[in-house]
Amino acid sequence: MARLNLGNINPHIVEAKYAVRGELAVKSEEYRARLKKGDKSLPFSQVISANIGNPQQLDQKPITYFRQVLSLLENPKLLEHEDVLINSLGYKTDVLERARWLLDHVGSVGAYSASAGAPAIKESIAKFLERRDGFPADPAHIYLSAGASSGVNTLLHIICASPTTGVLVPIPQYPLYTASLSVLNSTCVPYYLDEAAHWGTSLAAIKESYSKAKADGIDVRAIVIINPGNPTGASLSEEDVRSVLEFAAEEKLVVMADEVYQTNVFIGKFHSFRQVLLTLQKEHPGKYDEVELASLHSVSKGMVGECGHRGGYFDLIGFKEEVEEQIYKFVSITLCAPVIGQCLVELMVNPPKPGEPSYELYNQEYSAIFNNLKSRAYTLYEAFKEMEGVECGEPQGSMYIFPTIHVPPKAAEAAKKEGRTPDEFYCMRLLEATGVCVVPGSGFGQVEGTLHFRTTFLAPGTEWVGSIKKFHKEFMDKYR
Repeated sequence: MARLNLGNINPHIVEAKYAVRGELAVKSEEYRARLKKGDKSLPFSQVISANIGNPQQLDQKPITYFRQVLSLLENPKLLEHEDVLINSLGYKTDVLERARWLLDHVGSVGAYSASAGAPAIKESIAKFLERRDGFPADPAHIYLSAGASSGVNTLLHIICASPTTGVLVPIPQYPLYTASLSVLNSTCVPYYLDEAAHWGTSLAAIKESYSKAKADGIDVRAIVIINPGNPTGASLSEEDVRSVLEFAAEEKLVVMADEVYQTNVFIGKFHSFRQVLLTLQKEHPGKYDEVELASLHSVSKGMVGECGHRGGYFDLIGFKEEVEEQIYKFVSITLCAPVIGQCLVELMVNPPKPGEPSYELYNQEYSAIFNNLKSRAYTLYEAFKEMEGVECGEPQGSMYIFPTIHVPPKAAEAAKKEGRTPDEFYCMRLLEATGVCVVPGSGFGQVEGTLHFRTTFLAPGTEWVGSIKKFHKEFMDKYR
């Protein structure tokens, strides 16, 4: 008999849930494989993976400048043929200059870098943060990571000391946080976002959850904020950011600011937690000096969309030196983030500038990606407004829409017979009928008695949006 089974492996792994790659995602890949083999029995001709923010799987084209530089880093011998690169392959002189600079400062992308990342890339990130926020940054407190998820993993491993360690997590939330806390055998302290206020952060809800957890004996140490939101797409106001930081200062909470969608903002503007915290420290000397803030960013989202290259970073403010030493030790255990991903982070934070040879094409491609995302977001939004029993706020940012759905009682009864929640049932029927894979709201958390689903708006075209409308009408009619 096999030595390992569900009864004797790590129970915290078994208990962890990660809906975006759960049953629906698995079934969608089965359908994709069947279609590839020529199966004509399915009622659709393609699978739309709207369940996960994976831009290039859904035909978002890589930015030319980024890929050209990376190609030279992977094969430096190409630089010996400058005339061919420029005259025949469309490379610009600044592409070659950036590749040479990275090779000079990083070396071979096939070699390990320093554990916390290549020093020259950390310096580029520091300069980016200063340009973005108006305050200088120290490269010593910047850590390159294998995407933002790796940074989250590092920070939670440092923060979570026991089952009674608590972390405030927004609900609905990207399930990385609840799954990671489950694996670490620590406590998720949920606080609900305010759907009526465009999924804004409610300080009253945060305080209520915090107080209840403290009363239950939980040592609440940190608060997670996702801005712009996943799955909600909400973009927080500066007032919201300030209120969270004020509460963190009062209760000595570590703030984990997940800001991977910071360039995906359709309404208003992005307010970084770092910029607001440093402004508060300047305005109120001494009051906010001990706030511990970890800000995370990634090449996976935004207009870059390079999920597979696994590049990201986190920046620390206010952490004690002895704690940072342990963070450095932890990242050293995994040796370093992928070096090609680190180089892509450098390109993201330091792209071509106006007047440089590659700028015109870079700006054209970047703007086209942003405008297409926004256009598809509003196409979905308009479709949802027309659908019976569906409520949806105007898209604000990120890559997602999180509409409320109201299903007939007969649909809820049918779901119960299958052992599913009504939103799971709805999403499964949608996949089976249309090939469109979305994620039920229960996978992210939702107020009891409400139903939602999350969809990306990454897939090109509008036919799949029409298929959702058609399915929804038929579903409502069947179970009315």
